[in-house]
Order: sequence, then structure tokens, then C-alpha cells
Amino acid sequence: MISRRAFIAIAVAATFAAPATSFAQATTPSAHQIERRLEAQPRIRIAPEKRVTVEQLRRRPELRRTAPSIDIQSINFAFGSAEIPASQFGKIENIATAMRRILRRDRREVFLIEGHTDAVGSFASNQILSERRADSLRRVLVEEFDVPRRALETVGYGEEFLLVPTQYEDWRNRRVTLRRITDVVRPF
Repeated sequence: MISRRAFIAIAVAATFAAPATSFAQATTPSAHQIERRLEAQPRIRIAPEKRVTVEQLRRRPELRRTAPSIDIQSINFAFGSAEIPASQFGKIENIATAMRRILRRDRREVFLIEGHTDAVGSFASNQILSERRADSLRRVLVEEFDVPRRALETVGYGEEFLLVPTQYEDWRNRRVTLRRITDVVRPF
């Protein structure tokens, strides 16, 4: 017979092991997969005269969703952190390779890096954290992988667009989303 103390220890271990196992299963898309998703046609064609500024796009989720995108859940953001450790650079290399290939074909391409958080904490702190996550990825792409800064825009959405609707900590919500916004925004 299992003692009450042993039962509680097993239950606690199982509770904390499940997210870690799921987190480890988050696979990094290959450079080819990222490139293919970002090069897809926009969901809706926007006439050049109806295109918006990057700032307007940030505030219009319905328009933003028309741009080709891919969620990257495999970059391990620790709870409450925007730092990307060097151990994650292999995953970021796939993103950089895809972006550089697209930019080689058309140097005018523009990508939006969206930072997201889970719903733990205040709305304001999550907003700031998500902005820092997007900026952190842009900094690594520029400084470590030579992606041109001019091709990268960032925005943080905090807990606004949860993948998993929960008020609890969930690693799947701590992510970045990449969008190719060239066909949505006005040329610079």
C-alpha cells in the first residue's frame, strides 16, 4: 500500500513532468518548412492603394491574420523571461536561413516578429514581456545570423492571442509568430 506522502509526491511529480514532456516534443520547423509557410500567398489579396503602415497592421488583427505566418513554439522562453540562451541558436538558425533565402529572391521582403506570453501575471507585465521576446529574437537574428534589421519589424501581443485558452501557465502560449507582411504593408 502506498503511503499518503508517497502518493502526493507521485502526483506532484506527474503534474510537473507532463508539461516538460510536451515542451520537449515541440519540434523546430526546418528552414524549408518555415520558408514554405512564409512564402505562401496571403489569404486575401490587398490592392496596393489599400495597404497599411506597419503601425496600423499591429493594431488590426483581422488584417494581420491575412499575412502568411508560422508559430515557433520550440524557442524555450523560460517563465517570465525574454532571454534566448545560446543553446537555442540552432533553432533560430532555421528561421534565419529561411528569411535569408526569401530575401535573396526579393530584398524588399518584410517580416513581423510577434511575441506572446501565457496569461499568468498582469496584462501590463505580459505586454512588456511579449515585446521584449520579439525584440530579443530580432536582436539574435540580426547580430548572430546577419538578417538585415530593415527586414524585421516587431510587436508584442502579451496574453491577447493565446493558443491554449487558460489562465494558468502553459508553455505553448510562450512563443513567437513570424509573418511575411510585404503584401499587406505599404512599401517603405
